[in-house]
Amino acid sequence: MLGEPQVSAALHDAVREESKPGLWSNGVKLARGGAVAIESKTATEIVLRVKTPSRPVAYTVVVYPGDLAWECNCDGRIDPCEHVCAAAIALQTQAVATAEQRWSHVEYHFARAPGGGLTLTRKLDGQELVSLPAVMATAEGKAKLQVEQHDLAVDRLLSRPRRGALPADMLEPLLTALAPARRVLLDGVPVIVSAEPLLPRAVVEDQGDGVSVALALEPHELLGTGAVLKGDTLQRLGEAPDATVRSYGAKQLAELAATVLPDLARRYPVELKTSRLPRIDRALEPRIQLELSQVDAGLSVLPTLVYGAPPHVRIDAGRLTWLQGTVPLRDEAKEQRLVHELREQLDLVPGRRTSIGPEALAQWGSKLKAWRGDLTGDAGRLLGANAKLVPKLSLDPFTLEFEVEGGKGPDDRVGGEAVLKAWSEGLSLVPLLGGGWAPLPRGWLEQHGQRVLDLLEAREANGTIARAALPQLAELAQKLDLPPPPALGGLKPLLDGFDEIPEAPLPDGITATLRPYQRQGVSWLSFLRDAQLGAVLADDMGLGKTLQAICALPRKSLVVCPTSVLPNWVAELARFRPGFKVNAYHGAGRALDDAADVTVTTYALLRLDQAELAAKSWAALVLDEAQAIKNPDSQVARAAYEVPAQWRVALSGTPVENRLDELWSVMHFANRGLLGGRRAFEERWAQGIADARPGAAQALRARIKPFVLRRLKRDVAPELPPRTE
Repeated sequence: MLGEPQVSAALHDAVREESKPGLWSNGVKLARGGAVAIESKTATEIVLRVKTPSRPVAYTVVVYPGDLAWECNCDGRIDPCEHVCAAAIALQTQAVATAEQRWSHVEYHFARAPGGGLTLTRKLDGQELVSLPAVMATAEGKAKLQVEQHDLAVDRLLSRPRRGALPADMLEPLLTALAPARRVLLDGVPVIVSAEPLLPRAVVEDQGDGVSVALALEPHELLGTGAVLKGDTLQRLGEAPDATVRSYGAKQLAELAATVLPDLARRYPVELKTSRLPRIDRALEPRIQLELSQVDAGLSVLPTLVYGAPPHVRIDAGRLTWLQGTVPLRDEAKEQRLVHELREQLDLVPGRRTSIGPEALAQWGSKLKAWRGDLTGDAGRLLGANAKLVPKLSLDPFTLEFEVEGGKGPDDRVGGEAVLKAWSEGLSLVPLLGGGWAPLPRGWLEQHGQRVLDLLEAREANGTIARAALPQLAELAQKLDLPPPPALGGLKPLLDGFDEIPEAPLPDGITATLRPYQRQGVSWLSFLRDAQLGAVLADDMGLGKTLQAICALPRKSLVVCPTSVLPNWVAELARFRPGFKVNAYHGAGRALDDAADVTVTTYALLRLDQAELAAKSWAALVLDEAQAIKNPDSQVARAAYEVPAQWRVALSGTPVENRLDELWSVMHFANRGLLGGRRAFEERWAQGIADARPGAAQALRARIKPFVLRRLKRDVAPELPPRTE
């Protein structure tokens, strides 16, 4: 590791190499004139302030010496600007003082007024400050004073004369302006200023078989004129809480979760002290469902406004009734549109049962055939009694559609996705392409529907099944007495168990001596590499995941790792694969090298330079410490998903730390489609395991087993010393 002087020198040289001569000269003048001071410093970044004659507020420059990177809050179009140049020069050529040592700062002294309320006094170097512009007008004052934006804002607010306590109308803008200030005291004691008002909290806790909701304020001291002191934070009082405690019975919990609490959360923080409330699902959408039943010679129709499929909640006359599972955040505007369309097209109202007599049935039935909503009840027998759907399945490419047995035209059919969607939503009918309805083939769907759903989600853009899903495709082919997919033969050793994988030869030039379990790991990785299947190597810490991956790396690979271990990867590659040319894609002057065999970069740069890294197709993409993408919504996870690679490897001793969807994220990276979409995974696997649904955990384990290898230190290498963290 480089010491601090060497790091400063490297930063200095990097900035000078990229700077324009004129800007570098300006930076020299600023640095020599004492315009640079350090505001804060950590192991990875240094924040500096650079004062210029033309601007009262100093510019902020942040440098990252380890990455040879920098940024400045000026609006200059040339990078590096003269302020960055001044910072780099000062760090290299002199012992830079802190901003606290070099410049004076305005202090703000609040005090409790004798008659109530607060007074405010500004001080500079222990003396009362009357006028900030007067101090800044002198050369001495301009040189010694560090002015911030909040100082200027407060000066404008205090420009009109006043006596005694601060008026209420001045308190809010003052606290807002002083929120970023660091030198604020109340009666001589430092305090933090918050621009946010102190609001009541909505506290939800158990009460009998239901819950109670009450508004309460955190402990505070009222200072008068609307100011409060909460702990060491000075802020204004937003509103006094309503002391009423509202109770909700067990049958009202869904409405509370879906309607009351979201409305409260828009105004107040919500603190849940109960586990009785159903979980909110923001993805649930409203829809109209028609239940049909035969009555004498006519038809009885009951339309219902519901959320979810099958329904999670029902909306009755504007009130929510919980049925099962999660609850939605209501979209009342969309609810009204659906109700209007139902009235316009079928002359029906949700929640009101309507009887259609035999004389009107034919005309009303033609309207129903044009309506593309959801039908339940006896709809299949009443509307599609003469239509029988027959599946037509192709394995390569994987396609599915259903045709009407004995159909007379090309429109007597329906796509497989529509049939499976209707089946998964608990419906009994599906609309045909040419109009009309057909009952679902329930027997076939109950036997094969879930497996087909999984395979449809695992299709590539060209319609072929992702290679990781070939075992599921083979199972379906066996159930339907179809020949197995041709590509399955090469995967047989993997499916037969770890011990059946043949030992892979080590690449030329490897200088490492591998332990037996490491040799097995390299064979497993090599097998998956050749089969273009993703791998999750989850060995315990200290078992050599890095070395095993290095032994299986093909040329033109990209390795992404935490910044702290990038030098280790570069050193290990040089040590164990000396024939590889390694490019450390890192620092201010980073550039991709087409001649490199392995490119090593960091998660931060994967996120920042995603476009550049994704523009190249890599033979392999390795994520070290892959728990870095455990949040699938994070920018770094989305960037990792998008970088193209023939082979993907995740290295992590902890692929699941807190939540099961962390496993989904890692597997989605390694073998997209293997576990379906994120929502489907949550409903089928995560919720099933959380509810202790029989066989859920075993089924998930069987699905991922061929692609995850985890060995513990005590099992494979008991002779190794204890782990040191």
